[in-house]
Formats: sequence, structure tokens, C-alpha cells
Amino acid sequence: MKNGMKIAALALAIGLTGAVQASAEQIKVGFAAEPYPPFTSLDASGKWVGWEVELADAVCKEAKLDCVITPVAWDGIIPALTSKKIDVIVGSMSITEERLKTIDFSDKYYNTPTGIIGRKDDKFDATPEGLAGKIVGVQVSTIHQDYATKHFGDKAGEIKEYQTQDEANQDLAAGRVDAVQADAIALDAFLKSEAGACCDHKGNVADDQAILGKGVGIGLRKDDGALKEKLNAAIKAIRANGSYDTFSKKYFDFDIYGG
Repeated sequence: MKNGMKIAALALAIGLTGAVQASAEQIKVGFAAEPYPPFTSLDASGKWVGWEVELADAVCKEAKLDCVITPVAWDGIIPALTSKKIDVIVGSMSITEERLKTIDFSDKYYNTPTGIIGRKDDKFDATPEGLAGKIVGVQVSTIHQDYATKHFGDKAGEIKEYQTQDEANQDLAAGRVDAVQADAIALDAFLKSEAGACCDHKGNVADDQAILGKGVGIGLRKDDGALKEKLNAAIKAIRANGSYDTFSKKYFDFDIYGG
């Protein structure tokens, strides 16, 4: 009798566990399909790794969401969100006035400067005057493309667009562009690589919040208010309980959250 009761209790516990797991809301987390280290990249086994992967894992765990990584080409990632092919964007997407016309964002989860890099033997600074006559590489459909076009377009020899940041970096190393603009952390990761030994940091660009935004947030559809509340609460919780700092220290020796 006791064994029968134990078996029944165990079956009930398993059933309840399954019910809890089944009730977890599943969402598709859109990442840019191309590597963007140290935020996202594929390891040798084909698994997505990086700071933003750990951030997404921590947020989903805290919010009790069943999250599925869904790679999407960067220039189609907002249409993928609005057409419900994905449910959120965790892709170093800055919160800007222009994007807020189409989608919504969670609270910020990091904020870092925008930098310019170039070859070590080419001395210039990250200003319109410093970039006069130079070819500046930027990733298409980014705040960096918008910023470079607005601030350097009249002086630069050319603003050259690339589908991925890696392609822009490769052309800089090969001497096909004179400078590249991107997030300072992503550029630093390239400079620390073997291919980036050619180049150095020329400085950070002057702030233009209307274009560069107010930090990076999780992109979501405007009508997903309940999901936004869950994400904001989760971001706040992992900041408070120390898990954000724990995984961040594996990648950075400074506070990536920013001011």
C-alpha cells in the first residue's frame, strides 16, 4: 500500500513538473545570423555563445520563459519581429527614436560608446575633419551607417556599406577602407584578434543621442505589453541579484551597463 502511494505521489509530482514546464511561455529570440563577438558567435560545435547569449539565458530563466534562439539576417530582423517570425530581438540593438516608430524596447541592458578604428600607420582622429577624404566602412541598417552618413558624409571620400561587421573589418585589414565605425566593444574584440593586429582605436565619435540612442534594449512588438513587463522585471532582477555581473566579468573588465 505504501509503495502504491509512493508511486502515485511520484507520478503526480512528475505530472505537475510536466505541467509547469508545458505552461512556460515559449518565445523565439532573434539574434543576428552573423557573428558579432564578444556578444554572439558560433563555437566549434555550432552552438551560439557570447555575452548576449548569456544575457538572454539569464533573462529568460528569471522571467520563466522558454526561449528558442532564432538566427535572422540583421537587415531583416525588424521585419521578422513585426511579422511574428520571432518574438524578441536580443542583438545589440540600440533604442532610437526612429526604431521606436516601428517597434518597442525593454529597458536598456547595456550602453557603450561608438568607436572608429583604422590602420596603425594612418594617423587620424574620430572627427569629420580627421576622416576627410577617407573611405569609412559601416554595417548596413545600423545606427553606425546613419551616424556616419550624417556626420562624415560631406567630408569622407565614401561611406561604404557592408552586410556584416566582419566584412567591414576584413576590408579594413586588407586596406580596402581607411576606417570602420561600430560599437567600441565589438571593435576592441577585432583589434585583439590576429586579423586586427594591423589596426588601432582612433577614438570615440561625438555623441548624437537622436541617432546612437539611449543604450541597447530587447526589441519587441508594440502590442506585447505583458511580455515587456516580464523582460523589464527580469533585467532589473538579474542586475540586483548579481548574476548580470557574474557572467559579464567573463567578458569585460568594466561595467558594460554604463550610465
